[in-house]
Amino acid sequence: MRRHMARPLAALAAAGALSLTGCGVEAGGTGDRGGTGGSGRTIHAQQVMRLTEPHQRTGMTLLEGPTFDEDGHLIVVDVTAPAGEPKVIRVNVEERTARTLLTDDRAAYTSAQFSPHDGRLYLTDYAHGEIVSVGPDGGDPRVFFDGEVDGARMNPDDLAFDQEGNLYVSDSLGLSEGEPLGRVVRVDRDGGEATVLATGLAATNGISFDAGYEGLWISELLENRISYLRLDAGGTAASRHTAVRVDGGIAQTDSIAVDADGNLYQGLHGRPAMLVYSRHGEHLATVEVPADHDGLGSATNVAITPGGTTAYLTVSGPAGGYLYSFEALAEGTRQSNGG
Repeated sequence: MRRHMARPLAALAAAGALSLTGCGVEAGGTGDRGGTGGSGRTIHAQQVMRLTEPHQRTGMTLLEGPTFDEDGHLIVVDVTAPAGEPKVIRVNVEERTARTLLTDDRAAYTSAQFSPHDGRLYLTDYAHGEIVSVGPDGGDPRVFFDGEVDGARMNPDDLAFDQEGNLYVSDSLGLSEGEPLGRVVRVDRDGGEATVLATGLAATNGISFDAGYEGLWISELLENRISYLRLDAGGTAASRHTAVRVDGGIAQTDSIAVDADGNLYQGLHGRPAMLVYSRHGEHLATVEVPADHDGLGSATNVAITPGGTTAYLTVSGPAGGYLYSFEALAEGTRQSNGG
């Protein structure tokens, strides 16, 4: 979740209308918006479809949390969707069609993930500090976790699951104040216990396990860095260090995904591009949206097809919310599905 958006989110329940459209494929161009993050090669993403138009009363649109369901449909959340309009969207990427999976009158969902424990879809509601779960068809909504953790209510942004179904949440506490109060919170798979694993983070945003489930990659938006949180056998923090310093210019680090080779896909807010790093911090590639498409200001997150290399990037801005595609550097896994 981005700093200039943090305060308005709590008032989204009073917002206006959203028009959901599914457009045909448009050919992407080439073009260079300037280098970011080192000397890696440039990958040019191609437009797949437009999903949302800017919302009249919120004045923006922001797509996040792409993740694949069991049927191969892409699930995307629209963070700024107003009350009653599509907040969770199911996309058939082959047919270029989309439909509403879930809506309500209050939440601001910032990420989506399917649990390996119960198969339900888990959503972070940044505006109300809740984690909500729904069935794969969007029905049976439940508040999975709510309340304070160590005396402070979370601002849950992204989440990741371990192999047993326990949740690891990036808590962007302190974002609106610009203070390093962010945390990583572990919530057991039954929702009964929440434990703070790391504190003092500069607006915790992206979070994803590495390929071996030995630790968590965490992006800190206010410092433009990716940190690595090594975990012990019990799933608690063993150590933490800065892994990558992102030279983003006006752009800031957003969500993170990881492919089968352990490469990191770092989304950007403030520029419609994504940076790809090796697990050793080497800048491998920059994924660029064609320069001739104005009105796009962020590329928040990505989902790579499980067992394949086709990647779908969520891109947003004053022009609306879009899906772009590109060929990833390695195959997709559970950790390649947004956060």
